[in-house]
Formats: sequence, structure tokens, C-alpha cells
Amino acid sequence: MTAALTLYTNPMSRGRITRWMLEETGVPYDVRVLDYGTTMKAPEYLAINPMGKVPALRHGDLVVTEAAAICAYLADAFPAAGLAPALADPARGTYYRWLFFAAGPLEAAVSNKALGVDVPPERRALVGYGCMADVLDTLEGAIAGKDYLLGATFSAADVYVGAQVSWGLQFGTIEARPAFAAYAERLEARPACRRASAADDALMPPSA
Repeated sequence: MTAALTLYTNPMSRGRITRWMLEETGVPYDVRVLDYGTTMKAPEYLAINPMGKVPALRHGDLVVTEAAAICAYLADAFPAAGLAPALADPARGTYYRWLFFAAGPLEAAVSNKALGVDVPPERRALVGYGCMADVLDTLEGAIAGKDYLLGATFSAADVYVGAQVSWGLQFGTIEARPAFAAYAERLEARPACRRASAADDALMPPSA
């Protein structure tokens, strides 16, 4: 695919995940930095993402939003990067499982914790993730004793899950278990992750 790639982002957003994913693909891309409440809500951008939030990715005439979807899309759009198992590979199911586990139960549980929402036991069936302890135990079981979610093979699922783990550890919304710390450390050492972080850090406001 030779169509131009444009990332709409803000350095204080989930756009950091998609920049990391783009760096992992090795494909050139342009960046448009938007500001909360102004350019992110302007008619020009709302025509791209009516939600008025970032990230969004334009690939030629196609627009993809939601960080997990962008990661999955890029892995398939640029298969030479080897960031997703082939469709016929049984590991494809495991890849989908953890990518969307992080986009669903993990992110919901972490968001509720950050907001101070404590779901009572009798209402846990309504929230999709049950309770934080179950989410974290499940996640720990997925990464303990191996380098990546697919074992020895890094994938786009590690980009999305790893970003969630790193942020959770940084901001205290994910319990600092040894397996999580080791996983985050491995991922943060990847050259693509370091390049993406440096690029976004350079865009941060001085007071941030």
C-alpha cells in the first residue's frame, strides 16, 4: 500500500500508542497535532472523527479511529512488518483475544479505578470485566513466564496491551506486579517504542 498515512494525535493522548505502532511498521507517516477543545473540535477534524478525539489515522481516503483498531489495521495493512499472525495461524485467535481484552475489560477496569468507581459485588455482572482483581490476574497469566503475549513473537497486541500496562504502572492504576514491570521494561526498550516516545515527549508543553 502506497497511500499516504497521516496520524492525528496529541502527545497527551492514546495517540502515543498509534505512533509507536507506526514506528514498528517502519512506514513513513505524517503527523497532525491537535489541541483539546479547539482544533480537536473544529469542523475540519470532526469531518474525520465526529467524536472529536484522537487518535485517528488517515490512510489515503480511509479513516480508522480507536487505538486498538488502528493497531490491528496497520498490522494487516503492512504485513511485511510481521506484527500479526497470518489468518490461517492458530495464534491469530490468541492475538485477537489479548488485543481486545485490553481494549475492553482492562481499559474499562482501569478507567473506573482512575475515576474512583468501585463496582459492588452484586453489580459486577453488569460491567463486563467483573472486578479489577480478576482482570489483573488474567492479564498476569497472559504474560508471566514469556517475553510477549504470543510467546517469543512480538505483535501489535503487545503494542496496545503494553502501552496500557506501562501507563497503568506509571499512574498507579495497575498494581505493580513483577510480571507487569518486566513486561513493560521489555517493551519500552524496543527501538520503535523509544523513537515514538521521544517524538511525543518533544511535543509536550513545558509545564507538563
